[in-house]
Amino acid sequence: MSKPILLLVDGSSYLYRAFHAMPDLRGPEGQPTGAVRGMVAMLKKLQSDIGAAHAVCVFDAPGKTFRDDLYPDYKAQRSPMPPELRAQVEPIYEVVQLLGWPTLIVPGVEADDVIGTLCCIGAKEGHRMIVSTGDKDLSQLVNPDVELINTMSNERLDEAGVQAKFGVPPDRIVDYLALMGDTVDNVPGVPGVGPKTAAKWVAEYGSLDGVMAAAASIKGKAGENLRAALDWLPKGRELVTVKMDCELAEHVAGWPRLDDLAFREPDKAALNEFYVRNGFKQWLVELTGTAVIPKPKPAPVANPGLFDEPEPPAGAADIERKYETILSFEQLEGWLLRLHAAPLIAFDTETDSLDPMSARIVGISFADKPGEAAYIPLAHAGPDAPEQLPLENVLARLKPWLEDAAARKIGQNLKYDWH
Repeated sequence: MSKPILLLVDGSSYLYRAFHAMPDLRGPEGQPTGAVRGMVAMLKKLQSDIGAAHAVCVFDAPGKTFRDDLYPDYKAQRSPMPPELRAQVEPIYEVVQLLGWPTLIVPGVEADDVIGTLCCIGAKEGHRMIVSTGDKDLSQLVNPDVELINTMSNERLDEAGVQAKFGVPPDRIVDYLALMGDTVDNVPGVPGVGPKTAAKWVAEYGSLDGVMAAAASIKGKAGENLRAALDWLPKGRELVTVKMDCELAEHVAGWPRLDDLAFREPDKAALNEFYVRNGFKQWLVELTGTAVIPKPKPAPVANPGLFDEPEPPAGAADIERKYETILSFEQLEGWLLRLHAAPLIAFDTETDSLDPMSARIVGISFADKPGEAAYIPLAHAGPDAPEQLPLENVLARLKPWLEDAAARKIGQNLKYDWH
């Protein structure tokens, strides 16, 4: 009998990724909604794909954590949260709960630590954990009961996957990160030591302790830098280690049992109001069968005359254009999130023949709003052709969206494209 799944979502990671991946969408009253739309799309797809009965979306609490006490410069280089994202944080918290997701925000620790603790307790309670994140630090949690999934790239990492991606097994990720350092969190490592050297040293000497013990014999500039960092490395390791023993009794009823983390029924009445307020027509139709969004009231005209004409709507010439050529998987991941979140996508392929049975794909294009589109070159040749993503990998990432009947698509001569 298979173990029940506990689905754990790194909400803070996805909040930022949704904000940076989505365009600057606005609700009926002009409020920013792009990150909200991206989060809703991700959570709905994740719940549908995984089919777990228990789940929790974990967010970082505001304020300092124990890591700030260990190292005052922890995350010190990070810029403040953009105002457009800050305005969407509370709506994101609201809609996640309206969708029926349990949420956790625990002061004094990070979302990673809460997820690590839930993985530990979940295993004892007989669950199999799937952690949805884009954060490499959580690779240290992977074991026979814990798997990572990145919904933006469709990447899944089990123990073999972590070894293949990083060159070290999950139980050595902490040593690997301590040697490299973490520029995102402002955690120093050994200067000049990157992923390859860190993985090589861990493989050769067995652990961070083994590397430190062998420091005197490691030659060259790397060895010199390692010896200079010996006093720091234990603290660096502590900073990148995910806690597995957070006290959650005040946050999870019945702790350490996990019954309180069962999915709730969505609050349809409140969701209806939320979708109307934010202009989410696609999900209104899904929820109620109709999409009536009140239009914002036009600004009053100063001293209007009897025969004054209203201002004409902005024409195509007034639309700001943002066109992007996708040449990296990071760009593709951002657009995948946009594809799943948009109510309608204009889609087209470029091929080398008009015969659908013999044509080969040269490129794929999308648009999710007027003036904003992307093109993926896949088989362009010539002296000016850029380095392009592999066709098979791109199609594999697009496959879930292409096959999703609920994801509405529009195009010219789509029968040809579908062949």
